[in-house]
Amino acid sequence: MELYTYYRSTASYRVRIALGLKGLDFQAIPVNLLVPKGGANRQPQYLAINPQGRVPALRTDDGEVLVQSLAIVEYLDERYPQVPLLSRELATRAHERAVAAMIACDIHPLHNSSTQNLLREWGHEEAQLQVWIEHWISQGLAAVEQLIGDHGYCFGEQPGLADVFLIPQLYAAERFKVSLAAYPRILRVAALAAEHPAFRAAHPANQPDTPA
Repeated sequence: MELYTYYRSTASYRVRIALGLKGLDFQAIPVNLLVPKGGANRQPQYLAINPQGRVPALRTDDGEVLVQSLAIVEYLDERYPQVPLLSRELATRAHERAVAAMIACDIHPLHNSSTQNLLREWGHEEAQLQVWIEHWISQGLAAVEQLIGDHGYCFGEQPGLADVFLIPQLYAAERFKVSLAAYPRILRVAALAAEHPAFRAAHPANQPDTPA
């Protein structure tokens, strides 16, 4: 498999974790989002792969190109079920999906680079952007804190879908200097993930396109 990725993209980070948890080999193909004139993701070569011009995109062993991290991770879980990312319990599966969707749909889009750039175009200063980012990340993580369990990872002793989405969001929170002190459950999960080889290998600091 080929993963079109960017080291600091939290959406790409999610898919790297899922691939690692399942022990799947893949070739990372870096897509530099910050090169001049709009980034490599806005060039025709990449738009032919993903018309939305975002990362990640995954080319499967069958040659199918998949986009959107939530869809990719669920595909991997269905295609390679031997290391499940979802609980066998129906209600727990819904909770896991809810946390993943909360992060992917409600938190991350409000602080990603395209949103920030548009706010700058509208005349907002960097201090205002920081307040905006802190507000949405803190509000979202406060809700996640109430939804996850009191032991182990988000919903059990083994990492699953919710953890795959939560850990990259915590990386973003730290990058934007958003305090996590009010979230003891989340910090518990973060400590466990920091010792897990799949999460460590997927970390932005360990990617081949990470700046020196």
